[in-house]
Amino acid sequence: MKKTQSQYSFGLASNRKMFRKGMTEGIPIAMGYLAVSFSLGIMAKRAGLSPFAAFLASLFNNASAGEYAAFSLIMVEASYVEVAIMTFIANARYLLMSIALSQKIKPEASIGHRFLVAFDITDEIFALSVSQPGYLNPNYTYGIITLALPAWAFGTMLGCLAGSILPARIVSALSVALYGMFLAIIIPPAKKDKVVLGLIVISFASSYLAGILPGIASISSGTRTILLTLVISAVAAIVFPHKEEAEHAS
Repeated sequence: MKKTQSQYSFGLASNRKMFRKGMTEGIPIAMGYLAVSFSLGIMAKRAGLSPFAAFLASLFNNASAGEYAAFSLIMVEASYVEVAIMTFIANARYLLMSIALSQKIKPEASIGHRFLVAFDITDEIFALSVSQPGYLNPNYTYGIITLALPAWAFGTMLGCLAGSILPARIVSALSVALYGMFLAIIIPPAKKDKVVLGLIVISFASSYLAGILPGIASISSGTRTILLTLVISAVAAIVFPHKEEAEHAS
């Protein structure tokens, strides 16, 4: 029997199960965000933001690079237009991630689901969501966001309250935590698929070379990430075409 769009081809029990799964697997991300956003909050305080303003900034813009860029411009009293343009450039790679996840969601999903999933796409949330087998049930991503987004916002607010009280070494250590968490996300699929492992190695090597080669190194890190993503993913799609996985029985 054909299901309607409102049923979203996932049963209510399945939606709840996927939401709980997303929350469970999102706990490490939330913990990492709470710690790392401390340093972001300290910078927000130096830029003159109140703890509440810092909270709102992270609640509606869960992106470390974009917020760092915005806070840096606020510190030098840049115009609203300059802040908006720089934030857009720093966060442009999330457009690609949103497009990728939109293709992974069932075709009959409403545009509302697609917008909600795209609202809080980060590197870590994207990595977990895109690694799900078969079509992505957006409730899984919602479960991750339910913990990750508040943790990022509250961490920023707490960092703003703490100001520059914390020693520089502690702030630096907290910043490294997110990289360790991201490695924990990409290593499991790399161990299962040699193609994924090879692409990860190529991505790391290409990113390093792009950061030191004359000419390319002068391009902003966000733009370099977008260009590398487009080139590597396009080549991988052509050389290693993905065989569509069978849909889960609903």
